[in-house]
Order: sequence, then C-alpha cells, then structure tokens
Amino acid sequence: MFDPVIAPSGTLLGLLQRGRGDGTLHALAAPRAEALAALDHCVLNDPRHDWQVENRSLYYARLYLDIHGGLDAIEAHLFGTEDHFDTEESRTGLALAVLGHLAAYGRRDALDLLRRYAATGANWAWALDELALRDDDTGLRSLAAPVLARFPAGPEGDAELATAVRDAFEPRPWRLWAQDPRATVGARIRAAGEQGSFDRWQRQMRPSGPRPGWSVQAVFDWAQQALERGAVLHVPAARCLTAVAGPGDRPMIVGAARSGSEGARCAALHYLAELHDPAVLDLIEAAAVGPDRTVADAAVSAFERMTGEEAVDRARGWVHRPDLLGASAAGVLATRGSAQDAPLVLGALRETVRAEGPDALRLWTLVDGAGRLGIVCAAPVLRHVYRETASSQLRGRAARALAATDPSYATGFAVECLWDCEETTREVAALHAETADARVAERLRRLASDPAEEAEVQTAVRSRMGPDAAAL
Repeated sequence: MFDPVIAPSGTLLGLLQRGRGDGTLHALAAPRAEALAALDHCVLNDPRHDWQVENRSLYYARLYLDIHGGLDAIEAHLFGTEDHFDTEESRTGLALAVLGHLAAYGRRDALDLLRRYAATGANWAWALDELALRDDDTGLRSLAAPVLARFPAGPEGDAELATAVRDAFEPRPWRLWAQDPRATVGARIRAAGEQGSFDRWQRQMRPSGPRPGWSVQAVFDWAQQALERGAVLHVPAARCLTAVAGPGDRPMIVGAARSGSEGARCAALHYLAELHDPAVLDLIEAAAVGPDRTVADAAVSAFERMTGEEAVDRARGWVHRPDLLGASAAGVLATRGSAQDAPLVLGALRETVRAEGPDALRLWTLVDGAGRLGIVCAAPVLRHVYRETASSQLRGRAARALAATDPSYATGFAVECLWDCEETTREVAALHAETADARVAERLRRLASDPAEEAEVQTAVRSRMGPDAAAL
C-alpha cells in the first residue's frame, strides 16, 4: 500500500482524511453532494498511515448516517474488476469496516453488501468477520455454501480450509456451520476444526527455532547468528544473559559491548543497561557515534529502556546533541524528567516540528512530555501539531497535552474532539468540553446513548451527568 496523499488541513477532504471532529462539523454544513464525494474518497482511498492502529470506520459510518449518504461508490469499489487483481486487505478493509458499523446501525443496504461480498469478494474473510458481529443466524447460514466453495474438496483445499477455520478472527460463523446436518458442510467444517486444533498443538510442542547454549559466549554466538539471518534478537539475548551470566562474566560482557561482533555488542549493551552497570552509559555513547548503524540503534534503544536517575542525568547532557542520541535524550527527559527539564523538552519539541514537520515520530514522546510536565508555553506548538498532523493517534496525544497546558482547550479544541475518530480523544473531550456550548450538551447525550460508542467514552460522559445532569 502506498503512503496516502493527505489534503491540506483547511479543506473538507483534509479534515475528513485526518478524522478530525471539525471534518464532521464542516461536512454537515457543506452541500450534501460535496460532503458525500469527500467522504467516499476517504473510504475508498484509506488515508491512514497505519491502518492497524488508527480508527476511521465508526467516524465515517456516523457521517454516512448524518448526511443520509448512499453506498453506490462503496459498492462499485468492492465489486469492481480490481478486486480480482488487488487482493490486499488495505484496499477494501476500511470500506468493509464502515459497512459493518452501518449494518449495526440498521442500514439494510450495508448488510446486503457485506453478504454479497463475503460470498464473492477477494477479502471475504474480513466481510465475514463483520457479519459475525452483526448478522443473524439465517443470514450467516446462507453463506456456508459460497464460502466452502472457495476450498475445493481434496488435500490442498482441506488444508486451506483448516487454516481458515483455525485463524478466523470471529469464530461464530464456523461454529454455526459446524452444526449443519449436511456432510458437505457440517462434517467438513468439524473435520477442518479438528485439523486446525491438531496443527496448533503441533506448533506449540515443536521448538520454534534455534536456542542459545547455556553460556555467555553461546548467547553472543546465538545473537550474532540471528542477526545474520535477519532476525533482531538483542533483547531476548539480553534476557538469556541474565539467566546465565555470573559476577565473574562482567569483564567479558563489557568487552563484548565495546568491541565484540554486532550481535554480541547489541545484546551486551541491552544487558548492561538493564543492570544499570556503571560503565554502560559511556559504552552507549561510544556505540551511538560509531560507524555501525545496527549497533548505534541498539545502543540508543538500550538507553531509552533505562529507568534510573543516572540515565536522566546523562540525558540532560546529551539533549543538545544533533544526532540520534540527542533525540533519544529529549525523549527520556520528556518521559522521566522533572520540572527542571521543561525548557529542554520545549526546545526539543519546537525544533522537531521546525525541522521534521508535524508528523515526525519523535513528536509522540515529546508531545506527551509537554503534557506530563504541564508546559504552558508549549500550547501554540501543540495546537499546530493538533491541526496539521495526519496521524489521528498523534492528534489525540496533542489533545491530551492541550488539556493539561491550554486554558482555552475546554471551549476550543475539546468541542470538536467530541466528534473525533479516536475514542481516546473523544474521552478526553468528554471530560473537559465546556457544556455551556449547546453543541456539547447535545453531543454528550448522543454519545451516552449510542450503542456503538466505547465504554470508556460513555463513562466519561456520565461523569459529567452527576449533580449537573439537568444542564445536559
């Protein structure tokens, strides 16, 4: 999947792609055809940089309901010829998830599309999972024959069926079909389920790969061999060292951290960092500026995992470095620093936005740190990150930081956050949004009664409906 092209944040499309609450509010005020075109574009061209952690489906489904949007564009997308050639889940997953929410809200046209796609579409398993949560037994039983037809009778087809049954995210349809009296359905599903269980048992009993021997050198050799195979096992190797190393092995481990093979250096650095060894910070600094990028990355990672005050003290000296170690030091101060470190964290936050833009990965920790330390002067930068980032996860972190630093949050961004695509962002807004705004009171009532809303959001809403419930 290619990185999505995100429209400017000031446009309706850009707002909807980001999943911002203002996207819904602007869409409701825009001409219906324009709003539906932008909404369809988002659903058919997934705008998320990481579709496995960012939420959009409920956000888009609610907007389809609010603007009474038809599903013709989604139907054409799902059943077009491209579905036979591009079978990646990322092409159709968002559209199917949106249909699932719409079906839960009672849209029969969405339910019918899911049934059709589960019977004929390339990403049928996703559609079946959506139906498992929303369809009735009769509807699911009707899909047994077309789904099983995907697995021709015979050793190869039976093996593929066993894998599908074993790996199903939602088991309800398969359990329902296993009760079917027909031998070509029920008996076959039961046999596939038994084979899948046997395969799982075999995987659990069978060693998953090579294991290190019971000595420090054997662990170092194992870590190096794994690295040569392309497997990064620095942290597991460090845990193995904890089990096998004794006090007399320290010189050998320190020597490996200084000049051993790549795998040995990485494992040794993690091990020494875990023990807060007095030599480890100097070793980390030397490794981080060395020519070996693998070792440098491992050194920085080991430093970030350290929890002692000595790591925080060293971070204060490293934070001005223009390299990876300096960036890591800023993150350590943001995570574990004290009030005295607020100027350093603020400086790192401003510099990161200036140099790398509002989507830099480093911002996640720095934004959290600004909120944790209550850096009021960070509010303008946080508002910029909130508006411009394409990541709804980072925007949610910015919203939480603003709640802790920006006195205007309750009457500003908190209001639009009630319509945000991320439930954690809606939760923060529900706790802080100023209820004097008529839109807030109405939105809180809707969230409280919506069966699709997350429990944490509804709990936050109800916390505002105590003695002042009449105000809502």
